[in-house]
Amino acid sequence: MAAPKSDRKDGGSRKRGPAGGPGRRKSCFFCKSKVDEVDYKNVNELRRYVSEKGKIRSRRISGACRRHQRQVAVAVKRARELALLQYIGEK
Repeated sequence: MAAPKSDRKDGGSRKRGPAGGPGRRKSCFFCKSKVDEVDYKNVNELRRYVSEKGKIRSRRISGACRRHQRQVAVAVKRARELALLQYIGEK
């Protein structure tokens, strides 16, 4: 017995996963709020771009544009140097 066909024209489901093709692109938070430079002293904002293990999240995960992702990486590294952010996550 064959599986029932979808009502959609493309034959796929509404949600697209990593193997299902491109999903909706996240918009850059910094571009939306019109931020020119990412500040390393704003630790609460930078924590959104660091994982629980302490790694800097990629552009694909964070949704930042190329320019602001570079600035986030530099800001996170500066904040770590000044002990505003941890190098590794909490255990």
